[in-house]
Amino acid sequence: MTTAKTRQRLVIGNWKMNGSLAANEVLLKGIREGVENAGAPVNCTIAVCPSFPYLVQVSQALAGSPISWGAQDVSLQESGAFTGEVSAAMLNDFNCAWALVGHSERRALHGETSEQVALKAKAALAHHITPVVCVGETLQDREQGNTLAVIQAQLAPVLALGEQAVNKMVIAYEPVWAIGTGLTASPEQAQEVHAYIRAQLNAIGAGNVQILYGGSVKAANAGSLFAMNDIDGALVGGAALVAEEFLNITTA
Repeated sequence: MTTAKTRQRLVIGNWKMNGSLAANEVLLKGIREGVENAGAPVNCTIAVCPSFPYLVQVSQALAGSPISWGAQDVSLQESGAFTGEVSAAMLNDFNCAWALVGHSERRALHGETSEQVALKAKAALAHHITPVVCVGETLQDREQGNTLAVIQAQLAPVLALGEQAVNKMVIAYEPVWAIGTGLTASPEQAQEVHAYIRAQLNAIGAGNVQILYGGSVKAANAGSLFAMNDIDGALVGGAALVAEEFLNITTA
């Protein structure tokens, strides 16, 4: 069985609805120079996910670097009368590597269902984009002892896509109560859920899939999280907007 010591670490920065041409230029320069001056972190893939309007800027700024980039969402539709949507085919035109799907903010603010999340993941895969499938429980779910049941329900439609598809994905566990709140699941709390997800993946022959932790990740807590056997990296929010902090997470 693959272990955390052999699975490559993956750290993705989710910029959310932040940034401008000027601010992005400074941030990308800092991240790129930090990586290139120090050499790429050992056993770590680094990526950033900006808002849609800045994808071209980011792709150009990172061209020829070891840093990849992705989108914060993708449509489950291929094309057509879907105003405001961005298809996987469109993203593929720019060699997009990643697409976040099912982030808790999309589920809560836009009513996305787990079935729709699975269809988005499937659409991304059809265009050779790696979907990063986000799952996570609310504080009420955790307090009622329903964390694992919620995770199972969110994963079920994705796992139903089958071993071949799931092996091409990344899973990100983001407890909703820890996103943007300053609260972070303890390494042990995170590991419990990651181990459960790993068991679900193992059951369909996809145990090698990387599982990231997200939720107020910063350089100060990244090392203790990464030390857990089933935590393979991080989906970073606010800390990804500060080049030095983001780089320190990748090397934690």
